[in-house]
Amino acid sequence: MSHRPAPLTIRMHPADNVAIVANDGGLPAGTALPEGLVLREPVPQAHKVALVDIPADTAVRRYDVAIGYALKDIPAGSWVHERLLRMPEARELDGLPIATRRTAPLPPLEGYTFEGFRNPDGSVGTRNILAITTTVQCVAGVVDFAVARIKAELLPKYPNVDDVVGLEHSYGCGVAIDAPDAIVPIRTLRNISLNPNFGGEVMVVSLGCEKLQPERLLPPGSIPIVDERNIADVGTSAEPGLDIVCLQDERHVGFMSMIESIMRTAEEHLERLNARRRETVPAAELVVGVQCGGSDAFSGVTANPAVGFATDLLVRAGATVMFSEVTEVRDGIDQLTARAIDAGVAEAMIAQMAWYDAYLQRGQVDRSANTTPGNKKGGLSNIVEKAMGSIIKSGTAPISGVLAPGEKLKQKGLIYAATPASDFICGTLQLAAGMNLHIFTTGRGTPYGMAECPVIKVATRSELARRWHDLMDVDAGRIATGDATIEDVGWELFNLMLDVASGRRKTWAEHWKLANALVLFNPAPVT
Repeated sequence: MSHRPAPLTIRMHPADNVAIVANDGGLPAGTALPEGLVLREPVPQAHKVALVDIPADTAVRRYDVAIGYALKDIPAGSWVHERLLRMPEARELDGLPIATRRTAPLPPLEGYTFEGFRNPDGSVGTRNILAITTTVQCVAGVVDFAVARIKAELLPKYPNVDDVVGLEHSYGCGVAIDAPDAIVPIRTLRNISLNPNFGGEVMVVSLGCEKLQPERLLPPGSIPIVDERNIADVGTSAEPGLDIVCLQDERHVGFMSMIESIMRTAEEHLERLNARRRETVPAAELVVGVQCGGSDAFSGVTANPAVGFATDLLVRAGATVMFSEVTEVRDGIDQLTARAIDAGVAEAMIAQMAWYDAYLQRGQVDRSANTTPGNKKGGLSNIVEKAMGSIIKSGTAPISGVLAPGEKLKQKGLIYAATPASDFICGTLQLAAGMNLHIFTTGRGTPYGMAECPVIKVATRSELARRWHDLMDVDAGRIATGDATIEDVGWELFNLMLDVASGRRKTWAEHWKLANALVLFNPAPVT
């Protein structure tokens, strides 16, 4: 006779009138919960059950927030899902609390270090990578071919270089290059080229006739002077010290000529990168981007709270943490503006939300377009519920700065980096901001990874962690079953970050060399 585990539900706040079912596979109709409630129908794992009778038009509360309003009477013990709820209107962006939450400063966390690559501009990389920037999608196939040859023929000669990557994208031509919003993809690609994991070595492959010319992408003054090579101009208007391989150059006779030119230029950069060595640096040099994808109702219970705890540890250690995803925090804007370090930061957050509201309106959609079929299958009824679980990744520290899409970090602490919620676009924009380590939580599961930066994957459910045992780096599902606390997993994640940043451990995404394409955010027209 098989033994069925005791029913387990999780209520996030005493004022909530719903709880989620934590048992693998959900619970069948007729299950008696510990508080005496009997399920009227089967409830899948991560989905909500009504703890009391909820009359029509009454708020359904989770996280002590009205995540929706009942479209009809919902008896206690019923499965509460998105088809039974009317989503609340978005909070207006006026009359918000501005820098009102005053908490005692988090005590400093000292003595933690990692082994990183110190760059000439003072930044620190967690990896030592040669990145080849491309100005236009037209050169992507050529760069792919060249990178494959560089990895096979040159990289083995330079053991201190971790990888070679082509910064390929779908931008560069056929676009309204002078439109006001075109600055977003241009500065994104520019700042990715200067990411700390690339050691200050900037190499560009151009076609020649594209709209995004190298001198526009990387104008004089955009690249820090790192050695004597940068003193003399290269070309008529190119960045000093900027190596450009232009495929339409008359000296290139045939495809192999292009490949050999890219390889010769790459080898010069590989030699300099290979001379670099890791050195002990304080944990304050970490620049961590946090993100969630394939979210479920456990995201806000297990993985994201653990990431939030680790975020506080990082801020206490003097590091930088970015949280993002406009539509996934929009419904908690009052929580965020209250945590702003001052009025200027609060107003900057509001400005980014307003810009994105207008962007969605131009596309004739609103924030409700965010939630996916997988989110709903994982128990998230709408974007309001999803947002409450997403914000928790930011921890409790004051928010000290705001970045518009594509901008580069200029300060430490907890930063709101405004990005779309798309996994690939968000990761790309955090990379542009200067991220040297990425934390990604998932409930439904995704093999997401980046070639440019280590990605630590955190599973919200133990069932996912077991099933995808060689894709998930941390099992936060132990929090739901009581086998670990939020603090336990938060410290585990913090220490893992130091090990991964030092190169002592590889993430599963690195092990399998799983990497998604860079996706530039282009809100400007395509011609």
